[in-house]
Amino acid sequence: MTLEIPTHEWGSADSDAPGVLLLQEIFGVSGYIKQRAADLHALGYYVLAPEIYWRLDGTELDESAPDLMERAMGIAHRLDWDQAVADAGAGLDRLRARGKGVGVLGFCFGGGLGYNVAAVSPPDLLVSYYGSALPRLLDLKPQAPSLHHFGNDDAFLDVDAIAPALDGADVYRYDGAGHAFDNPLPMFHNAAASALAWRRTEDFLARYLPTTQG
Repeated sequence: MTLEIPTHEWGSADSDAPGVLLLQEIFGVSGYIKQRAADLHALGYYVLAPEIYWRLDGTELDESAPDLMERAMGIAHRLDWDQAVADAGAGLDRLRARGKGVGVLGFCFGGGLGYNVAAVSPPDLLVSYYGSALPRLLDLKPQAPSLHHFGNDDAFLDVDAIAPALDGADVYRYDGAGHAFDNPLPMFHNAAASALAWRRTEDFLARYLPTTQG
């Protein structure tokens, strides 16, 4: 029996809208990820956000807890990466079967996961925000137009080493921004970088995966 991955949906699968597979941060399909899904839907996309942690127990997180990062890292370390790639790929296949075009967009954990997925099953585009797994994935080469966002003050990633390896991709770096700068939590957020990166994301989506609203 095939197991069904719990998946959040914005819009109708029967619509003519292109599809976007939205891949979560390390904190799961949080309120922030749901807001970004709503933003994408408002642009004219049908959006799926699978629960990548669905095979694990004890994945509930309180974003106000002082040990948030420690708990989230613990969950991520229990995850089978290859299974996560397969689960995300199943979501991509579900979108691709609609025949409307499909993009992949991921944040942090999801940015790296999306890069891996795009390398083994190319979508029409990839947008990756500070993909945390990129350092160990750079031997993979997604065969799709790709956009990457990084903060120049990222304490988790060596952006100077990663950026030159992303041959052919559109790569943007943001002064004063750290890791997860798009996340609205105060410990991460950089409003200027977030707004500029999202405008560039919108432009990239419109160029490679246009909607009827474009």
